[in-house]
Amino acid sequence: MAHDAPSLEALVDDLLARLGDAECVALLHQANPAMPDHGLGAFHTGAEALHGVAWLGTATVFPQPVGMAAAWDADLLREIGDAVGTELRAKRAADPERVSLNCWAPVVNPLRHPLWGRGEEGSSEDPHVTAWCGEAYAAGLRGDDATVWKTVPTLKHLLAYNNETDRCTSSSSLPPRVLHEYDLPPFLGPLASGAAGGIMAAYNLVNGRPAHTSAELYEAVRAAQPDLLAVSDAYAPTNLTGAERAYATDAESHAAAIRAGLDSFTDRDADSSHTVAAITAALEQGLLDVADVRRAARRVLLARARTGEFTPDADPYAHITADDIDTPAHRDLARRAATAQVTVLENRGLLPLRAGSTLAVVGPLATVVKHDWYSGTPPYMVSAADAAGEAHPVTAHDGADRLRLRSRTTGLTLTRAADGALVADQPGDDVVAVTDRGHDMLTLADDATGLLWRGSDDGMVHVDATRPEGWVTHQVFARHVHDDGSWSLQHRGSRRWVRVEAWGGLASSTAEDLAAAERFDVEVVSSGAEEVARAAAGADAVLMVVGNDPHINGRETTDRPSLDLPDAQRRLVEAALAANPATALIVISSYPYTLGDLADRAGAVVWSSHAGQELGHALLDVLDGRAEPAGRLPQTWWADAKHAGDLFDYDIIDARMTWWYSPHTPRYPLGHGLTYGRVEYRDISLPNGLAGPAVVRVANEGDRPAHELVQVYAASTDDRIGRRLLGHQRVVLAPGEEATVPVELHPARLRTWTAARGLDLPATTWRIVAASSAGMAGPSLELTTAPATPDAPLPLPLVAWHAPDWSGVVGVAVDHVRGTAYRARSGAGRLGWPSVEPLPARLAMRLRVTTGLGGDVEIRCGGASVLGTPEQERRGEWHDVVVDCPAPGATSLEVRLTGTVELAEIRQEN
Repeated sequence: MAHDAPSLEALVDDLLARLGDAECVALLHQANPAMPDHGLGAFHTGAEALHGVAWLGTATVFPQPVGMAAAWDADLLREIGDAVGTELRAKRAADPERVSLNCWAPVVNPLRHPLWGRGEEGSSEDPHVTAWCGEAYAAGLRGDDATVWKTVPTLKHLLAYNNETDRCTSSSSLPPRVLHEYDLPPFLGPLASGAAGGIMAAYNLVNGRPAHTSAELYEAVRAAQPDLLAVSDAYAPTNLTGAERAYATDAESHAAAIRAGLDSFTDRDADSSHTVAAITAALEQGLLDVADVRRAARRVLLARARTGEFTPDADPYAHITADDIDTPAHRDLARRAATAQVTVLENRGLLPLRAGSTLAVVGPLATVVKHDWYSGTPPYMVSAADAAGEAHPVTAHDGADRLRLRSRTTGLTLTRAADGALVADQPGDDVVAVTDRGHDMLTLADDATGLLWRGSDDGMVHVDATRPEGWVTHQVFARHVHDDGSWSLQHRGSRRWVRVEAWGGLASSTAEDLAAAERFDVEVVSSGAEEVARAAAGADAVLMVVGNDPHINGRETTDRPSLDLPDAQRRLVEAALAANPATALIVISSYPYTLGDLADRAGAVVWSSHAGQELGHALLDVLDGRAEPAGRLPQTWWADAKHAGDLFDYDIIDARMTWWYSPHTPRYPLGHGLTYGRVEYRDISLPNGLAGPAVVRVANEGDRPAHELVQVYAASTDDRIGRRLLGHQRVVLAPGEEATVPVELHPARLRTWTAARGLDLPATTWRIVAASSAGMAGPSLELTTAPATPDAPLPLPLVAWHAPDWSGVVGVAVDHVRGTAYRARSGAGRLGWPSVEPLPARLAMRLRVTTGLGGDVEIRCGGASVLGTPEQERRGEWHDVVVDCPAPGATSLEVRLTGTVELAEIRQEN
C-alpha cells in the first residue's frame, strides 16, 4: 500500500460505519452476500489446505501434516505453505466466486493420543513442536508482505479436540496446568508471530462447556492476536441446541456464541437464512447488543481486507494465475518434502539396498498411493512399486486374495455388468480381489479392471470406484462366514446386507438382516499370503508395504479401533519373513502402530506418512541410499496400546500420559529415527545456562554421511513436572567427523502454571540430556530452576479449579459463560493446597449437585476433618455450605470429593 493510503483497519472501520445492522448480521454466516451498494462482492469463509489445496481439482499434494512434522525442518514447512498458498491463489484466479482465501489450516491440536481418528491432520505429540510446525506452515500460507496476506490461515480446532467418538457431546477435562502448558501453546505461537489470522472452534465441550461458547478460550487466544477471526466448525452451531442441549433456542445459542467471541457461523452450507434469523431474533429479544454483532462483523471484514480484497491495486499476489499449479518447482518440492519425512526405525544391515538387486514389492500399499479426506487431487502418483521398478527388477503383488463368489440364488458368479452394476445373471468366471482391512472391513475389487465395489444410499452396488473415498466410505463391506463356509456380505455404510434378485440377478445392499442376506459360495483362485511368499522367495530383498487407508479404520468421525497392525496384514508380513528374512517392513500410515515381534524380526523397519504424489520416489530415494535418512518421529510409538492411556482422558498430568509424563518405555520415542551413519553423543555443556545455546559434541563413527537431529531434553525430578524438549538442531556429519553443535534452547517450555504466578519456571532440579530421541540416552548434567517470584501462601478464596494438587477429578462448567469447578471422576477425587494463609474458624464451600445421589465434601487440615453436604432440595443450584474449620490457623488444606457433588470454591465465612 502507498505510504499515504489508509490502513486496513481504517478501511474496515469506514466500511463498517456505512453498513446497516442487518447487513452486519448477514456477514456473520460463512456465506457473505454481495453488497454492491458498498462495493462488497460475495464471500465465503473456508478453503481446505491441510497439505495442499483440497476439493478444488488438481493441485500439488504434499505429505500429511504428521509427515511434514517428521522432517523437523521449519524452512521446508514454510516453503510448502508458500507453495500451497500460491496454488490457492491460482485457484481463486481461475474461479473467484468459488474459492476463498480464508484458509482452514493448519491443525494445531497436539497428538495426545494415537487412537484419534484425525491424528494424520496434526503435527506432533509435543505442543511446542506442534506450535513450531504450525507457525512455519502458516507463515508460508500467509506470505511475506507486511500488509496483504497471500491467504489468511485459520488454526483448527480450539481446543482439546482429540477424539471422534462422541466428539459433539464429550467434554475434555483440563486442569489449568494442562490448558496453559499443553493445549494452548500450539495456538498462541502462530498467533503471536502473526503467521495465522483466525481460529476454528472445536466440536467438543471443554470442562463441561461447549467450546463454541467458551469466552475464556476466545480471550486466551485473543490475548495473542486481538483481531483474529473466530469461525465455527461445520454445523457445530446446530449442536448447541441439538446434541449438546446447552441452549433452549437458536436465538439463545447464537447470542451466547457471539458474546463469547465467535464471529462466523459455518452452518447449513450456503444457506444463511437460519443463522440470520437466529441472530436477528437474539437482537429483538435483547439477548445480544448491536455492538456485539458489529464487533464480530468487523473481524470478518478485516480478514477479508487482509487478502487484498478491498485494495486490489496494492495486491502483491495479483500476478498469480491459474498456471501456477503443478509447476516443476512444486513437483520438486513435493519430492523433497516426501523424502525428508521418511523415517528409518530399525536397520539390521539391510539398508541401503544393493544396487540392481531384485525386489519383491508386496502388500496392500505396495502399488497404490492413498488419499485422505483433506487431500487434494494429485496430478500424478508414484507408488513404491512404480519407483522401485525404475532402478530394480521388481515383482509386485498387493497381497489380496483372489476369489470367485457364486450366488446360491442364481447359481452364477458375481460379475461387473457393462453399466457397472454388480450382478449374478450370466455364466462367467470373474475374479474378485478381496483386501481385508482389519476390524471386519473389506474392500472388494473387480480383478480385471481394479474397480472397487461401491454401495449407495439407494441400495445399488456398483463396481466403479477407483479408491475408498467420501464422507461415508461406501466402498467398505463386512463379511459373515457361515458354518458351511459360505459368505454373506454387509455394506458398512448403510448397515444393510447384500442380496441377489432371483429374477435378473441384480445384487443390492437392501436386506435388513443376515437372515435375508444372500449366501455366496467361495472359490479361492489365489491366496494373497501365498503369492506374497512366492514373490519374496524369488527376490534378493522384500519391501513389505503395509499400513492404513486413511478413509478406513480411523478418520474424521471415526477413531481407530486399535493400535495393532490388522491381522490380515500381519499374516502377509509373516509370510514374507518366512520366505525371505531380508524383508524391510515399510509402514505407510497416518499414525503409529504397535508392531511387536514383527519389528524385531524384520531386516529393517521404515515409516512414512501418506506422503502424496511423490511417495514412491521418496521411499526409494532413501531405501536405495540416494538420500540419507532424515526423518524423525514427531510422536511416540508405544510398545503396548495400554501405555497410551485412555482416549477420553485429557488430564495428561494426573493420568501420566504422553511422553511428558508416561512411566512406560516406548518402542520408538519421539524424535527417534536412524541414519545410515552411526552417531555418538559425547558431551553437553551449558556455558550460559538456560539462556543457551547448549553445546553438544557429536561424532559420526559410521562410513556414510549422517543427517542428525541433535536434541536436548530436560527431565524434572518431580514426575508432576515431567520431561520437555528444550531444543533441537540439524547437522550433517561426514564419515568420521566430530562436531560441536550449538543448540538454541527454549527455557519458556519448562514453565509451569500456578494461580499465583501464571506461567513461570518451577522450583525443581532438571537433568539436561543431549540425545537422539526422547529416550534420553546420552550425556547429561543437572540444573536447578526457581520461579522469578518465590511462592507465597495462597489467600482465600481458594478456587477449586486452581488447586495446585489434584487427582481423580473432572472439570465442570460453573455456568454457560465462564468459570470451572471440579467433581470426582469416578466417585472419589482429591484436591490439595500445600501452602495457604492461616485458615479461619468458619469456611463456606460453594457446592452444587446436578446428577446422581449427591455426595460430600470433606475438608482435611491439621490432622482433623469435617464433612460438608449439599442441600438436596437445591439440586442444580450453586449454594454455600458452611462448616467449622477442623483446625483454625492451619496452613495446608486437602479436600476429598465423593459422589457427584461439585465444588467451585472455598472462602471465609464472615
